[in-house]
Amino acid sequence: MKSKKIYWVISTALLLIIVAGLVFLGLSNKPKLSSKTPMIAVAAENFWGSLLSQIGGSKVQVTSIVTDPNADPHEYESNTTDARVFAQASYVVINGAGYDSWANNLLNANPTSGRKVLNVASLLQKKNGSNPHFWYSPAYVNTVLAKMEQDLISLDPRDKSYFVGNFVTLKASLNDYQNIISLIKRNYGGVKVAATEDIFSYLASASGLNLVSPKAFMQAVSEGNDPPASSVVTFEQQLTNNTVKLLVYNTQTVTPLTLSMKQLAQEHNIPVVGVSETIQPPNSSFQSWMSIEVTKIKNALGNG
Repeated sequence: MKSKKIYWVISTALLLIIVAGLVFLGLSNKPKLSSKTPMIAVAAENFWGSLLSQIGGSKVQVTSIVTDPNADPHEYESNTTDARVFAQASYVVINGAGYDSWANNLLNANPTSGRKVLNVASLLQKKNGSNPHFWYSPAYVNTVLAKMEQDLISLDPRDKSYFVGNFVTLKASLNDYQNIISLIKRNYGGVKVAATEDIFSYLASASGLNLVSPKAFMQAVSEGNDPPASSVVTFEQQLTNNTVKLLVYNTQTVTPLTLSMKQLAQEHNIPVVGVSETIQPPNSSFQSWMSIEVTKIKNALGNG
């Protein structure tokens, strides 16, 4: 009886050891779960890309296509690398209104089921021919941000709280440049200003400034066309008789005519402020870029 008991104890012990070993081997051989792969997203321009990447954070890998501060975005030509990025993206943000028609072409050439596209112009109910420089309107920027947050949550609902937190942080960080715009409106509302093209129209309106440059001149320059002769004469008169207190100059659409207007303003001691269509420097954030630009405008008005 004693020997049987000893045999049973030993057998049980061996069985437990074998089971434990198998469990250990099973656990050690179990494939490790990889971390969640970031969502692939693309923005046609880096001003929208900067905002999208700040909401998406580590959960979204954002590629911005148009980033060169020395080139005219209106003249951008896409390539095979751009096509590949668009084809792989789960989320695409384009400006629309004819500003980046090349992006529409890439989307149409690479249809992908499940891909979500944010066309900013469509969101804002704008059409081709509308002033496409929507990122210079703080109200439009806020509308686009809210839509980006909704879209990312729709594509990745498990990370909703993460996106919401980033959205709140981003909105707070935009207050700096938007407060400067409010300050300009409070101190210089109604002041007459000029611009070489309509890139400044939305910001002038938000700042309460009276943009008196001929619309035909600004739109023609923006579209790469020659302005009507009458608009050129009117613009020159506004500069030579000191009708305006500031000239805003697009540094990325330079032509002999816009250079001439810039020189004319300087000759008559009218402050000139350069603004750009893409983030400068390219590795800066949207809000840092905007803060610098609106601060330059505020300071120029104070010295004008």
